[in-house]
Amino acid sequence: MWYRIRRIINWINLSTPAGLLIARIGGAHTRKGEFGLVYAHGYRIPFPIANAFTVGNVVLTKYPDGFLQGRLLAHESRHASQYAACIGLPMLILYPLSLVISVAICGDIASWNVFERMANLEDGGYRRHPPRWRRISPH
Repeated sequence: MWYRIRRIINWINLSTPAGLLIARIGGAHTRKGEFGLVYAHGYRIPFPIANAFTVGNVVLTKYPDGFLQGRLLAHESRHASQYAACIGLPMLILYPLSLVISVAICGDIASWNVFERMANLEDGGYRRHPPRWRRISPH
């Protein structure tokens, strides 16, 4: 039930149409997927640097059909829910801001990125890194 509501919210907040436009510009082939998502395989633009990324209910990847499954798919599905919670397109500003904060705190794009943490870092293929001030430096 939640997936249907999320799909409607992400259409209304324009994040899913934006994701479909990005997929088209990137030359990806789209199809309906699980959890109310749209899979966009074969994305050809080398940005962002990620195995997959989500805009609205559209999950984009450079990899062929069949790549989006298991824990990675669950991770990306959580990002789709974040778009609904953030009222859509503001996430396109909030996510990079969270990424910059993560890099400042620990030198890693995901470890302290609130969106990646809430989507379960490990499911997305990320490793947790401690903040810079907790690292033991050799003397």
